[in-house]
Amino acid sequence: MRAIAVGTAALLLSVASPAFAHRTDEYLQATTIAVEKDRLAVQMRLAPGIEVFPRVLALIDADGDGAVTEGELRAYAQRLTNDLSLSVDGVRLPLRLVSSKMEALEALEDGRGTIQLAFDAAAPRGSGGRRLVFENHHQRPMAEYLVNGLVPRDPAIRLGAQRRNYDQSVYRLDYTQSGAVASTPSDQSWSRMWWWLAVAALIPLTRLTMKVRMGQRRGRLAVVPPREN
Repeated sequence: MRAIAVGTAALLLSVASPAFAHRTDEYLQATTIAVEKDRLAVQMRLAPGIEVFPRVLALIDADGDGAVTEGELRAYAQRLTNDLSLSVDGVRLPLRLVSSKMEALEALEDGRGTIQLAFDAAAPRGSGGRRLVFENHHQRPMAEYLVNGLVPRDPAIRLGAQRRNYDQSVYRLDYTQSGAVASTPSDQSWSRMWWWLAVAALIPLTRLTMKVRMGQRRGRLAVVPPREN
Protein backbone atom coordinates (compact mmCIF):
# COMPACT_ATOMS: atom_id res chain seq x y z
CA MET A 1 0.00 0.00 0.00
CA ARG A 2 2.88 2.36 0.79
CA ALA A 3 4.41 1.70 -2.62
CA ILE A 4 1.08 2.51 -4.28
CA ALA A 5 0.77 5.75 -2.33
CA VAL A 6 4.33 6.77 -3.23
CA GLY A 7 3.77 5.99 -6.91
CA THR A 8 0.50 7.90 -6.95
CA ALA A 9 2.08 10.89 -5.24
CA ALA A 10 4.90 10.93 -7.76
CA LEU A 11 2.43 10.86 -10.65
CA LEU A 12 0.32 13.63 -9.16
CA LEU A 13 3.38 15.79 -8.61
CA SER A 14 4.44 15.26 -12.19
CA VAL A 15 1.08 16.25 -13.67
CA ALA A 16 0.42 19.11 -11.25
CA SER A 17 3.02 21.35 -12.85
CA PRO A 18 1.89 23.08 -16.05
CA ALA A 19 5.27 22.35 -17.65
CA PHE A 20 6.08 18.81 -16.51
CA ALA A 21 8.89 17.39 -18.60
CA HIS A 22 8.11 15.43 -21.75
CA ARG A 23 9.43 15.27 -25.27
CA THR A 24 8.36 18.00 -27.65
CA ASP A 25 7.27 15.50 -30.29
CA GLU A 26 4.91 13.54 -28.01
CA TYR A 27 1.36 13.91 -26.77
CA LEU A 28 1.55 13.11 -23.06
CA GLN A 29 -1.64 11.57 -21.65
CA ALA A 30 -1.56 11.07 -17.87
CA THR A 31 -4.50 9.19 -16.34
CA THR A 32 -5.49 8.54 -12.73
CA ILE A 33 -8.27 6.15 -11.72
CA ALA A 34 -10.15 6.28 -8.42
CA VAL A 35 -12.04 3.15 -7.38
CA GLU A 36 -15.17 3.70 -5.30
CA LYS A 37 -17.91 1.40 -4.07
CA ASP A 38 -20.28 1.95 -6.98
CA ARG A 39 -18.33 4.33 -9.21
CA LEU A 40 -15.03 4.67 -11.04
CA ALA A 41 -13.59 8.14 -11.63
CA VAL A 42 -11.10 8.67 -14.47
CA GLN A 43 -9.10 11.89 -14.68
CA MET A 44 -6.95 12.70 -17.72
CA ARG A 45 -4.40 15.49 -18.21
CA LEU A 46 -3.28 15.86 -21.80
CA ALA A 47 -0.17 17.86 -22.68
CA PRO A 48 0.86 18.15 -26.33
CA GLY A 49 4.51 18.84 -27.06
CA ILE A 50 5.43 21.92 -29.10
CA GLU A 51 6.02 19.94 -32.28
CA VAL A 52 2.74 18.01 -32.17
CA PHE A 53 0.54 20.85 -30.89
CA PRO A 54 -0.70 21.83 -34.41
CA ARG A 55 -1.86 18.24 -34.98
CA VAL A 56 -3.66 18.13 -31.63
CA LEU A 57 -5.27 21.51 -32.25
CA ALA A 58 -6.58 20.25 -35.60
CA LEU A 59 -8.26 17.37 -33.75
CA ILE A 60 -10.11 19.79 -31.47
CA ASP A 61 -10.71 22.87 -33.65
CA ALA A 62 -13.37 21.39 -35.92
CA ASP A 63 -13.98 24.54 -38.01
CA GLY A 64 -10.29 25.42 -38.27
CA ASP A 65 -10.70 29.03 -37.15
CA GLY A 66 -7.79 28.87 -34.71
CA ALA A 67 -10.05 29.06 -31.64
CA VAL A 68 -11.53 26.31 -29.50
CA THR A 69 -15.08 26.59 -28.20
CA GLU A 70 -16.50 24.73 -25.24
CA GLY A 71 -18.63 22.66 -27.60
CA GLU A 72 -15.61 21.70 -29.72
CA LEU A 73 -13.68 20.62 -26.64
CA ARG A 74 -16.56 18.48 -25.39
CA ALA A 75 -16.99 16.94 -28.83
CA TYR A 76 -13.29 16.07 -28.86
CA ALA A 77 -13.55 14.51 -25.39
CA GLN A 78 -16.51 12.41 -26.53
CA ARG A 79 -14.58 11.18 -29.57
CA LEU A 80 -11.61 10.39 -27.37
CA THR A 81 -13.70 7.88 -25.39
CA ASN A 82 -13.84 5.75 -28.54
CA ASP A 83 -10.12 5.12 -28.01
CA LEU A 84 -10.55 4.25 -24.32
CA SER A 85 -11.71 1.04 -22.70
CA LEU A 86 -12.58 0.45 -19.05
CA SER A 87 -13.78 -2.86 -17.63
CA VAL A 88 -14.22 -4.55 -14.26
CA ASP A 89 -14.26 -8.35 -14.01
CA GLY A 90 -14.51 -8.58 -17.79
CA VAL A 91 -17.56 -6.29 -18.04
CA ARG A 92 -16.92 -3.25 -20.24
CA LEU A 93 -18.20 -0.01 -18.69
CA PRO A 94 -19.36 3.01 -20.72
CA LEU A 95 -17.53 6.19 -19.81
CA ARG A 96 -19.52 9.38 -19.16
CA LEU A 97 -17.93 12.76 -19.67
CA VAL A 98 -18.15 14.77 -16.44
CA SER A 99 -16.10 17.86 -17.27
CA SER A 100 -13.65 19.25 -19.81
CA LYS A 101 -11.44 22.31 -19.70
CA MET A 102 -8.39 23.59 -21.51
CA GLU A 103 -5.79 26.19 -20.71
CA ALA A 104 -5.10 29.10 -23.04
CA LEU A 105 -3.97 28.20 -26.54
CA GLU A 106 -0.83 30.30 -26.03
CA ALA A 107 0.19 28.13 -23.08
CA LEU A 108 -0.50 24.93 -25.02
CA GLU A 109 1.40 26.20 -28.02
CA ASP A 110 4.44 26.89 -25.80
CA GLY A 111 4.24 23.41 -24.25
CA ARG A 112 3.12 24.74 -20.87
CA GLY A 113 -0.64 24.09 -20.93
CA THR A 114 -2.82 21.05 -20.41
CA ILE A 115 -6.23 19.75 -21.38
CA GLN A 116 -8.12 18.30 -18.41
CA LEU A 117 -10.88 15.74 -18.87
CA ALA A 118 -12.92 13.90 -16.25
CA PHE A 119 -15.00 10.78 -16.85
CA ASP A 120 -16.85 8.37 -14.62
CA ALA A 121 -18.52 4.98 -14.93
CA ALA A 122 -20.92 2.97 -12.81
CA ALA A 123 -19.10 0.06 -11.18
CA PRO A 124 -20.80 -3.34 -11.37
CA ARG A 125 -21.83 -4.89 -8.07
CA GLY A 126 -19.50 -7.40 -6.56
CA SER A 127 -17.17 -8.19 -3.69
CA GLY A 128 -13.99 -10.09 -3.00
CA GLY A 129 -11.14 -10.08 -5.49
CA ARG A 130 -11.77 -7.90 -8.54
CA ARG A 131 -9.83 -6.83 -11.63
CA LEU A 132 -9.96 -3.50 -13.43
CA VAL A 133 -8.53 -3.10 -16.93
CA PHE A 134 -8.02 0.29 -18.59
CA GLU A 135 -6.78 0.79 -22.15
CA ASN A 136 -5.86 4.02 -23.93
CA HIS A 137 -5.04 4.00 -27.64
CA HIS A 138 -5.73 7.65 -28.41
CA GLN A 139 -3.36 9.03 -31.07
CA ARG A 140 -0.95 6.19 -30.43
CA PRO A 141 1.73 7.18 -33.02
CA MET A 142 2.54 10.37 -31.10
CA ALA A 143 1.28 9.43 -27.63
CA GLU A 144 3.12 8.89 -24.37
CA TYR A 145 0.90 7.23 -21.76
CA LEU A 146 0.99 7.31 -17.97
CA VAL A 147 -1.61 5.68 -15.72
CA ASN A 148 -1.96 4.97 -12.02
CA GLY A 149 -4.57 4.14 -9.40
CA LEU A 150 -5.37 6.47 -6.52
CA VAL A 151 -5.45 5.22 -2.94
CA PRO A 152 -9.16 4.60 -2.16
CA ARG A 153 -10.93 6.72 0.44
CA ASP A 154 -13.25 3.81 1.27
CA PRO A 155 -11.55 1.41 3.75
CA ALA A 156 -13.62 -1.43 2.29
CA ILE A 157 -11.57 -1.17 -0.94
CA ARG A 158 -7.92 -2.14 -1.06
CA LEU A 159 -5.67 -1.96 -4.07
CA GLY A 160 -3.46 -4.88 -5.00
CA ALA A 161 -1.09 -5.49 -7.89
CA GLN A 162 -0.82 -2.94 -10.70
CA ARG A 163 0.46 -4.11 -14.07
CA ARG A 164 1.18 -2.18 -17.26
CA ASN A 165 2.44 -3.08 -20.70
CA TYR A 166 5.65 -1.49 -22.02
CA ASP A 167 4.06 1.81 -23.13
CA GLN A 168 1.33 1.89 -20.44
CA SER A 169 -1.44 1.80 -23.01
CA VAL A 170 -2.86 -1.19 -21.09
CA TYR A 171 -3.22 -1.06 -17.30
CA ARG A 172 -4.46 -3.79 -14.99
CA LEU A 173 -5.37 -3.29 -11.35
CA ASP A 174 -6.33 -6.02 -8.90
CA TYR A 175 -8.29 -4.89 -5.86
CA THR A 176 -10.49 -6.32 -3.14
CA GLN A 177 -13.89 -4.99 -2.18
CA SER A 178 -15.63 -6.04 0.99
CA GLY A 179 -19.02 -5.18 2.39
CA ALA A 180 -21.66 -6.69 4.61
CA VAL A 181 -24.97 -7.67 3.05
CA ALA A 182 -27.68 -5.46 4.48
CA SER A 183 -30.58 -7.26 6.06
CA THR A 184 -33.96 -6.80 4.44
CA PRO A 185 -37.12 -5.86 6.35
CA SER A 186 -38.33 -9.46 6.13
CA ASP A 187 -35.02 -10.65 7.61
CA GLN A 188 -35.42 -8.20 10.46
CA SER A 189 -39.00 -9.38 11.06
CA TRP A 190 -37.90 -13.02 11.27
CA SER A 191 -35.10 -12.02 13.66
CA ARG A 192 -37.58 -10.25 15.95
CA MET A 193 -39.98 -13.19 15.79
CA TRP A 194 -37.30 -15.73 16.79
CA TRP A 195 -36.19 -13.44 19.61
CA TRP A 196 -39.72 -13.32 21.04
CA LEU A 197 -40.11 -17.10 20.65
CA ALA A 198 -36.88 -17.60 22.57
CA VAL A 199 -38.10 -15.29 25.34
CA ALA A 200 -41.47 -17.09 25.46
CA ALA A 201 -39.72 -20.44 25.78
CA LEU A 202 -37.57 -19.17 28.65
CA ILE A 203 -40.48 -17.84 30.72
CA PRO A 204 -41.84 -21.30 31.81
CA LEU A 205 -38.33 -22.50 32.57
CA THR A 206 -37.68 -19.42 34.66
CA ARG A 207 -40.92 -19.91 36.62
CA LEU A 208 -40.15 -23.60 37.20
CA THR A 209 -36.67 -22.76 38.44
CA MET A 210 -38.08 -20.18 40.84
CA LYS A 211 -40.62 -22.71 42.22
CA VAL A 212 -37.92 -25.31 42.79
CA ARG A 213 -35.71 -22.83 44.58
CA MET A 214 -38.59 -21.60 46.75
CA GLY A 215 -39.47 -25.22 47.69
CA GLN A 216 -35.89 -25.91 48.66
CA ARG A 217 -35.81 -22.77 50.73
CA ARG A 218 -39.04 -23.74 52.59
CA GLY A 219 -37.55 -27.14 53.31
CA ARG A 220 -34.48 -25.59 54.90
CA LEU A 221 -36.58 -23.23 56.99
CA ALA A 222 -39.11 -25.85 58.20
CA VAL A 223 -39.41 -26.13 62.05
CA VAL A 224 -38.53 -29.60 63.38
CA PRO A 225 -40.90 -30.65 66.24
CA PRO A 226 -39.26 -31.67 69.57
CA ARG A 227 -38.80 -35.35 70.26
CA GLU A 228 -40.98 -36.98 72.90
CA ASN A 229 -39.16 -38.51 75.87
